[in-house]
Amino acid sequence: MIEVKELRRSFGPVIAVDGISFDVEKGEVLGLLGPNGAGKTTAMRILACFLKPDGGTASVCGYDILKNPIAVKKSIGYLAENVPAYNEMTVGSFLNFVCDARQIKGKVRKQALDRVVPSCSIESVYHQTIDTLSKGYKRRVGLAQTLIHDPDVLILDEPTDGLDPNQKHEVRKLINKMAKNKCIIISTHILEEVEAVCSRTIIIAKGRILVDSTPKDLKDEYQCSLDSVFRRITKAKSA
Repeated sequence: MIEVKELRRSFGPVIAVDGISFDVEKGEVLGLLGPNGAGKTTAMRILACFLKPDGGTASVCGYDILKNPIAVKKSIGYLAENVPAYNEMTVGSFLNFVCDARQIKGKVRKQALDRVVPSCSIESVYHQTIDTLSKGYKRRVGLAQTLIHDPDVLILDEPTDGLDPNQKHEVRKLINKMAKNKCIIISTHILEEVEAVCSRTIIIAKGRILVDSTPKDLKDEYQCSLDSVFRRITKAKSA
């Protein structure tokens, strides 16, 4: 459902993404790992059509990100690292605004709201303005707008950032529940999260893919925890 081919992106002299290629299929949850500045967020923004690559291309659900970015955006749910929202809106009005933007109307809208509000556990804040919410609740509202149109592909940048342990557990349960019927990419620094939800792991550093494997295979190969595997691989690259 996602095909990435020789994707490149620079910011001035800094090469953020350096010719990466990979595929992700339906039913896979890919954990995109790397140290800060590795190129994870840049790669995800390119796939979500928020940035144009300098070279290479990618397709999502058969749509080329350069030739048909609108169709790509309709096919995905993208949770950005910092989700934009209108602070003066209530949670309910914001989600209805997202429905307007995605042309979700009538009975289908009610069904969408009835699905995402409880699944993201935001019933108790539905009538509050967004500026009154904690970071964790804001993150859950961001996740709700990502899921509102029930997309086939999810691109989630730090989906549990700011959540308490109970909230993280609930979000991970939700991802596992959705995994069978969707194609999901997750960027995270939380290695336990990778083990909890990811069927596959790509580790990148300095814009290049270092490893493409499964969490279990990496631990078996290196005979240590995933956290230790991550440090060994990324430190070897920076040495």
